[in-house]
Amino acid sequence: MIRCLAIDDEPLALKQLVSYISKVPFLELAAQCQSALEARTFLEKDTVDAIFCDINMPDLNGMDFVKSLVAPPLIVFTTAYSEYAVEGFRVNAVDYLLKPFGLQEFQRAANRIRERCLSTPPSNMMGSAEREGADTIFLKTDYRMLNVNIPDIRYVEGMSEYLKVWIEGEPKPIITLLAMKKMEERLPDYFMRIHRSYIVNLTKIREVNKNRVIMDANTSIPIGDLYRDSFQAYLTTRFLGK
Repeated sequence: MIRCLAIDDEPLALKQLVSYISKVPFLELAAQCQSALEARTFLEKDTVDAIFCDINMPDLNGMDFVKSLVAPPLIVFTTAYSEYAVEGFRVNAVDYLLKPFGLQEFQRAANRIRERCLSTPPSNMMGSAEREGADTIFLKTDYRMLNVNIPDIRYVEGMSEYLKVWIEGEPKPIITLLAMKKMEERLPDYFMRIHRSYIVNLTKIREVNKNRVIMDANTSIPIGDLYRDSFQAYLTTRFLGK
């Protein structure tokens, strides 16, 4: 999951921004703030992967706020004033959304954030795992705690209250008592939930055939209706051709 911060001094605009964030499966809202000063206070205690930030705000505008950050995360500016666009890209903003913008435009910006995350080296793509300083997880199965290398996970399959975690090179999955949502939150950003019962390692996909993902000759996974748009958006960012 990509943790993000939403900043806008207009309550209705902030409410819409938060709503859009909730509609993108790979985004997680860490906090919402009505001023850059409030956001600065939050960032003194916590970290995020991305910020959706209005520019024209009282006390401290969004542009100056971003410039003041020592190590800024990925930035998407949102504003009603197009004249800020050039300056926005000078501070290496991922995207620039001109108000009023719709969900499709927001999804485009979110996909660009995801693409930036996926294009970084694996050691920097760990999301919450990186913040905890680990690329492994411990899974309880029977009476054992197994240490699992996250990049070796091919896909995760949900079955009632349990999960099957399929590992590269292993003929049988690890079966563990765990909620799918909890696993989704723990895995880094090169994993994507493509069905209510499946999370896949995007680097392990062999083929996409219509409404299914092919992992190997014996494994195909359906793409759920709820997740189809976000997965298609990911494919679009990676596709080479006409």
